[in-house]
Amino acid sequence: MSVFAQVLKEIAHRKINFLLALIAVTCAVLFFVSFYTTAQASGRETARLMRNLGFNIRIVPRETDLERFWMRGYSTETMPEEYVYRFAGQEGLSFARLTAILQQPVEVRGIQALLTGLSAEVKPAGTPPAIMTFQIEPGTVYAGSELVAVLGLEEGDELAVGDLPFRVERCLSESGSVDDIRLYCALADAQSILGLPGRINEIKAMDCACLIPGGDSKAQLESELERMLPEGRLVRIQNLATAREEQRKVIEGYVALLIPFVVGLCGVWIGALAMLNVRERRTEIGILRALGYGGGRISALILLKAICIGLIGAVIGYAIGTWLALTQGPHLFKLTASGIVPIAWLFWWTLLLAPLFTAISSLIPMVLAVTEDPAETLREN
Repeated sequence: MSVFAQVLKEIAHRKINFLLALIAVTCAVLFFVSFYTTAQASGRETARLMRNLGFNIRIVPRETDLERFWMRGYSTETMPEEYVYRFAGQEGLSFARLTAILQQPVEVRGIQALLTGLSAEVKPAGTPPAIMTFQIEPGTVYAGSELVAVLGLEEGDELAVGDLPFRVERCLSESGSVDDIRLYCALADAQSILGLPGRINEIKAMDCACLIPGGDSKAQLESELERMLPEGRLVRIQNLATAREEQRKVIEGYVALLIPFVVGLCGVWIGALAMLNVRERRTEIGILRALGYGGGRISALILLKAICIGLIGAVIGYAIGTWLALTQGPHLFKLTASGIVPIAWLFWWTLLLAPLFTAISSLIPMVLAVTEDPAETLREN
């Protein structure tokens, strides 16, 4: 009788042991597949949520008085608009989503507002293409909630700012910050109103120098800025930067801890079942050894059964794990739900690694079965 036929007969004879081992492998695979499939969405979701906290880097003219900057909320100094375009096309930078800004107080219908002109985002090479800021069309404004309430504005209204007429494109909801008295417009419009053509007083950006092992991300940012724009001065909003870094560490640490724990637990489960199976089959193994079957044949029986369990468990576990990721993942990660898709190459890896995993888990029982004296086994039974 062939080894494979013997394995099939042994599986049919000890169905419970086979099913318990198969459940262990299936659980290990489905947990790994579902977590891995959703982990990428989790990373993107975390990045999106952290991104929505806002810009955490502000680049102002070097001669800016920081005491007055923090008192006013903006720099009274200006710099050329072309400074922001120095970052375009540069690779390997730790700055992302740069936006040139010109902001100063203006009077609108007798009310003080903070006019804020925004440029289109400048994207250094190799950084994500997502847009963070408003894309404001020339001739339109976005009004903060306090301005809307005091001036009685509605979307579509006409509003004169300086000598220029504008249409209120959007009335913003309350933010509980200085943004409630902002009047956003296109950068060129703000430059015309303030009489500062081609000038800006700030560049906002996001920090991509996150999770530098043992490093100082602020020092790296300052070094890059000194090389790219020595005329600028970096102001980092530390609490936002820290929140992003810590949240990413938590998510990555959670996944890195949970998956090995689950897989290791299932490995112990499989090894214990294999050990019980060998103990149940001591008499059978002793008879086979007494009939002249060598250790190679016994080892092949145990390992082939483990490999069969691994292959079947890999297929079932991948199917269930992918199904769980596709059905439950979108409920957990609503912003990046569309990014949760089956990973084809993961199937082939599980098909390779699951049998290897079960075979390794069965090594100790296999060694005990091969090294045990068949005469002693038969005498005891």
